[in-house]
Parts: sequence; C-alpha cells; structure tokens
Amino acid sequence: MMLWNDKPYHSLDYELKKRFGEKVYRLTLNGGMSCPNRDGHIGHGGCIFCSSGGSGDFAADPTLSIRQQIESGKKLLSNKRPANKYIAYFQAFTNTYGPVDYLRSIFTEAIHCPEVAALSIATRPDCLQPEIVDLLAELNQIKPVWVELGLQTIHEDTARFIRRGYPLSVYEDAVQRLRLKNIEVITHVILGLPGEDSKRMLQTIRYLNTLDIQGIKLQLLHILKGTDLAAYYEQTGFFVFTLEQYIDTLLSCVEILRPDIVIHRLTGDGPKNLLIAPLWSSAKRHVLNTIHREFRLKDTWQGKYYKE
Repeated sequence: MMLWNDKPYHSLDYELKKRFGEKVYRLTLNGGMSCPNRDGHIGHGGCIFCSSGGSGDFAADPTLSIRQQIESGKKLLSNKRPANKYIAYFQAFTNTYGPVDYLRSIFTEAIHCPEVAALSIATRPDCLQPEIVDLLAELNQIKPVWVELGLQTIHEDTARFIRRGYPLSVYEDAVQRLRLKNIEVITHVILGLPGEDSKRMLQTIRYLNTLDIQGIKLQLLHILKGTDLAAYYEQTGFFVFTLEQYIDTLLSCVEILRPDIVIHRLTGDGPKNLLIAPLWSSAKRHVLNTIHREFRLKDTWQGKYYKE
C-alpha cells in the first residue's frame, strides 16, 4: 500500500510538509464580501444548502482588519498546538466578488504577513474577471495562490436544483484561465446532494480526473437550519447518508481519484447549533478516525482503480 504520511491517500498534510518543510495550519478569514447568487445579480437566497454565513460560519470577524483576523486566528491556534506557518484562507461567501482595488488591498495584506505561507481564496467560477485573474497571478509570484471553486456536481439538473447559478462550461473556462496563469485550482464537491446516487457522484470524480486541477475538497452534504434545503428536507425527508454509507461512497471516490490530486478535505462539519442532519457528522474526530480505520481495513489507497 502506498502511503502519504501514514495516510492511504494524497493528503493536504503530506503535501504541505513536502512543500514547506513543516506542518501548516489554515486561518479562516472574512473579506466582508457577499455573493452574486444572493444580492440579485444572479439570484436571491444563495445556493439551497448555504447558511446565512455563506459557508463561512467558522470564519473570522469581518469587522477586524485582515491582519487583526490573522493575529486572532493565530492566538486561538496557539492555545491548542504550536504553529509557525499558515494558509490565509478567505472562506466566507464569494471572495473575488468585489472591486479589484479592494481585493488587492485585502489579499496583499494577507500575503505579506511573514507567517503566511500561501493564500487560498474560495470563490465562484463566474466571479473571475480577467483583471482579477491578473491580480491573482501577480500575487502568485510572491507566494502560492490557490483558488477554490465551488463546483459541487457536474450534473446540470442537480446544479439547477441547488441554484448553483452557472453551467459547467463556466467552471471549465475558469479552470483553464487560472491554469494558464499557473494558479492552482482546488475544486469543491458535495457528496449526498438530493437525487444523486453513488454512480452520479463517481461520474463527477471521473470528470475531474480529466481536468488540470491540483486539489479537491470532498464535502458531506449538511442540512442547516434556516436554509431552503432544510425546508425541502422537512417536506420530503430525502435520503441522508449514514456514517457507514458515506464512508463507502467516499472510499469509492478516493479509489478512482487521480493520485496527484491533493485531497484537502474528506468530510467537513457544520456548526452544531445549525446542524439538522446528519447529526453523526458533528463528532468530527470520531468520523475522521473511522474513515482512516476503514481505509486500512479495506486495504485501499488513492489511485488504486484509476486506470480501470
């Protein structure tokens, strides 16, 4: 079995230690932006699963400056473990949805912090105008810049249901333009969306194998209070993974994923005060330990079936 730092898949922890020589921790930042899928530019209400925090429920206080947010995050981490290097992660809402001068100011403030090893920016592929990509390419000459794109699924019927707000071709174009500037791309995929069985989820993974992406986040679907998905769940009681079912699907995804693609996330955990289902996901440590135990019990590793 091939191992990456004792894990049977190409983990982010392994990749960061290889690149930077030590463990690197993520600091979640908030640039105070909104989303075109909320303010009426594309739609209202955001994606069906998105909370009022815009997927940034664990992000820092947006009233603080970026430097203050970084210092606050470092202080919280220092209470748990020693750390020297960090990823400045702009997480909440759409982090390229703003004037390019404003984006330059907040991203530059983050990237010039001596402790920051890389800049990671979560955004939508339809919010990457040429001047913004040029800015990211400029920053990428200072320190590594990663762009995280929320694809979730390749299936257009599911994309319409979750109100993603753009077709697959827009994602493909964004990946191509970012890679032409040598900017790394991380893709978000949600497992367990209504109407998607394991066959459809694996089709998304196989499709991503054909693209020039460098990382992936595999995210368990969370049903959170106050979302339109929660209302739909109350009306229909649609299928939600058990822990065992999720792990089976997750392992199938990892087994066929291209081995060079770095896995940045295997599950995720929603805010406990908002989580409706699946409740088992709130026990994050238990979930991750169970996932890693199953990897070893099934003697599986990333890329095992990629050539089949």
